[in-house]
Amino acid sequence: MTVTIEKLDAAGLDANLDALADILHTAVQSGASVGFIWSFSWEDARAFFAGKVRDGVAGGKRVLFAASVDGRVLGTVQLDMDLPPNQTHRADVAKLLVHPDARRQGLARKLMIALEDEARARGLALVVLDTRTGDAAEPLYTGLGYETAGQIPHFALAPEGDRIEATTYMFKLL
Repeated sequence: MTVTIEKLDAAGLDANLDALADILHTAVQSGASVGFIWSFSWEDARAFFAGKVRDGVAGGKRVLFAASVDGRVLGTVQLDMDLPPNQTHRADVAKLLVHPDARRQGLARKLMIALEDEARARGLALVVLDTRTGDAAEPLYTGLGYETAGQIPHFALAPEGDRIEATTYMFKLL
């Protein structure tokens, strides 16, 4: 198994658009709480990457990473730097996603390490993220040195749209 982590520019995003849409769509349909609720279609996932993400990458405000296993894109994460002028020292982690077929293989950890390396290379001092409280990703973040800043109850609808869940804010000083 050969794992490759790469930064995608706008052309790379376009070349991998269907694979990225598939990862996002499959993750949401599998219950990932990443800002979307059912009935989130594959076309919606494609439009998200083709619109907001592509615009951010092209504008230099977002770095998009892709994890490939034997040439197939199966994971992604974004370093979002589109923040107010008083927060240019930090960035947000956005949409850490691994296709359900490739989970438990270390892709998420490798993506996060690449994201942190990029943040350091850009001179950023802080990375912030939020995750559904109690989600399987929480131990990953803790294991990478992220600290919990706090929890907010009733933060967002679950992907199924049938309940409101809490979120946990986490951070890492670089």
